[in-house]
Amino acid sequence: MKERAFNFSPGPAALPVEVLAKARDELLNYRGAGMSVMEMSHRSREFMDMAEAAEADLRTLLNMPEEYQVLFLQGGATTQFSAVPLNLLGGKTKADYVHTGHWSAKAIKEARSFCDVNVAASGEASGCNHIPPRSEWRVREDAAYLHICGNETIGGVQFHDYPDLGAPLAADLSSDFLSRPLEVGRFGLIYAGAQKNFGPAGLTLVIVREDLLGRAAPTTPTPINYEAQLRADSMSNTPPTFAWYMAGLVFKWLLRQGGLEAMAAHNEAKATMLYNAVDGSNFYHSSVAVTDRSLMNVPFTLSDPSLDGAFLEGAKARGLLNLKGHRSVGGMRASLYNAVPQEAVTALVTYMAEFERERA
Repeated sequence: MKERAFNFSPGPAALPVEVLAKARDELLNYRGAGMSVMEMSHRSREFMDMAEAAEADLRTLLNMPEEYQVLFLQGGATTQFSAVPLNLLGGKTKADYVHTGHWSAKAIKEARSFCDVNVAASGEASGCNHIPPRSEWRVREDAAYLHICGNETIGGVQFHDYPDLGAPLAADLSSDFLSRPLEVGRFGLIYAGAQKNFGPAGLTLVIVREDLLGRAAPTTPTPINYEAQLRADSMSNTPPTFAWYMAGLVFKWLLRQGGLEAMAAHNEAKATMLYNAVDGSNFYHSSVAVTDRSLMNVPFTLSDPSLDGAFLEGAKARGLLNLKGHRSVGGMRASLYNAVPQEAVTALVTYMAEFERERA
């Protein structure tokens, strides 16, 4: 069998090898049930036990306050761009959004179908290469909520602290969720697609403060109605069972690694190594403000864009995969999610130095 590559994909992304091996071992016969977890009823005792354990482990990882509820839903984070206003407006007509890149822009566009959206702050004028200073934010007292994207996977911009400006904070944390400790109590709503840091595509986690439930517009479809899904234990429709199971395995893996404090140290070490390689060179460049650089997604460019193809070809030959930047920005992008090992980044920076010596 071909040796596993180092996978820098922005999503679907690398999963821990231990988790993949556990899923392989249980694939045909889940814990003596005589069938795969993919084949069993989501209302079976075996699946319900797994689902309850997954939520308990997640609550432990996050030290989650009791007044927050957890939903395991379908549709990806993009579905939540509509679900958030439908559930949180609560009869109000206004919501504030911060524009920091591609995904917050998509959330803004979608929310405008449901309410009066105020862009409270935007980094668009500078190419979204930084988080707008808090002094520039213009929020409204009568806004139902304030929405941010915690980490922009394409532009490589990340919030390293979170605002507290009165309105409930709603946050798309898809690409840095469970990568570091998180004070859940600072948020009204958190949502995150699994395929970056804690599972395969198909599952989206929603964490919502109880006082924000029961506000859904009458037209809200049941599968994205938070209160309805809570009453149904996230099973008002058939949930993404295998993705839920895989997320549960990842939660246990994270606990074995030492929890989110250990993950934060692991991820910071990887990112520091790569940023040092970029900053210590005249051949590679990062346009993101140093204070707002993402620890998860590191975009960088070569001094001569005509060498991009050769760089990617050489990387692939060395088992360094999925380094091509997003089509909207070009260049390179290395995604350093939880399951990407330190050895992968060491191999990447070694290759970068070799390529520079040969081509500069």
